[in-house]
Parts: sequence; structure tokens; C-alpha cells
Amino acid sequence: MDLSPTQERLLLASLPHVAFDGWGQRALRAAAQDLEIAPELAFNAFPRGAADLLEAFSAWADRATLVELEHQDLAAMKVRDRIALGVRTRLMTVEPHREAVRRAVAALAMPQHAALGLACAARTVDALWYAAGDRATDYNYYTKRLLLAGVYSSTLLVWLNDSSEDYTQSWAFLERRIDNVLKVGGRLGKGLKGLLDLPDRLARRLNPGAAGR
Repeated sequence: MDLSPTQERLLLASLPHVAFDGWGQRALRAAAQDLEIAPELAFNAFPRGAADLLEAFSAWADRATLVELEHQDLAAMKVRDRIALGVRTRLMTVEPHREAVRRAVAALAMPQHAALGLACAARTVDALWYAAGDRATDYNYYTKRLLLAGVYSSTLLVWLNDSSEDYTQSWAFLERRIDNVLKVGGRLGKGLKGLLDLPDRLARRLNPGAAGR
């Protein structure tokens, strides 16, 4: 989702109000008032209200995270360290708006926004893997994103309730989760590869002569 300058201004201006008014037209109206923009123009910029604002917030955070990661020497890091840094950077990008994030998690858990929540999460983990240098197009593409989605979402929930200094508890949890998924990632990847290869194996069994053509 590419944001226009007006959309980005309205989004950022709405974030302080989301903490009190939630994601929707009340926060958007307050943002328009702060920016001295006609409410009608603000509503036209986000015609689906909360859904558009939530999607815009996720897209904005993804892009800001990638910009920040461009300043890091990722090439000198191991892949697991790149991923850990990516998750930490994504969370710290939205740290000034932590209450808005809490409200976003609750909103995206509602049935009417469930599909949007999955789509936003998918784009976030895809962006993090891309920043880490992953260009996989085979079964590993799905394996890596599935595993990272679990790491990111669970770390996000811990981070939202973390009162430790500099979020040390969250980062320790993140490291443990990454270690855990590395242990099961290989097995899961092999399982997915087996499923994806199944049609080819069945075809060879049904038509053995085709292999030599």
C-alpha cells in the first residue's frame, strides 16, 4: 500500500488520538482538525475508515523499518541475527505509538478485520525476510515466512506487556523463539517439500515412461 503525502500526514496525526478514540472516524476527524483539513477530505483519503487506517499504519511501519535497516551492515551478520534485528527494528519503529499498536492488535483480531490482519502480517514478515536478503521462490519461501510470522506475532504480544528496561525481556524472548524455530525449521521445510513434490512423484508412478522423454 503506497500512501499519498496527505494520507501519511493524516495517519501520523491520528495515532495519538487512536489511544483514546480507537481506530476509526473519531481519530481521523481529530487528526483532520489538528491538520486543519476538512473532515470530508480525511474520510475520502480513508474511505473504509478503520480498515484503511490499520492497513496504512502497517504499511507505513514496514516501509520505515526497511529504511532503518538499510543503514545497518546486514551483510556482515548471520541470517538469524538479521532476522532478530529486523523484528526488533519493526517493534521499535512503532514504539512511540505503542498504545495505538495495542489497539491495532485488538482491532485486527475482530472477525471483520481478520483477513486484513493476516494480510498485514504476511506483508510484514515478507518485508523482514527480503531485508535479510532472502530471495527464495521454492517451498522455503513459505516455510520461512510461516515460521517468522509465529516469531513476530508472539514477540509482539510479549513486547506490548513488557515493562523491563529497554525491553530486555522481549529481546530475550525473541532470541529463544528464533532458536526454537531453527530447530524445527529443517523438519518443517522437508515436510513441505515432500508435499509440494507429491504431484510429480505420483505422475512418475502413473506414467513411468514419461521420465525418459
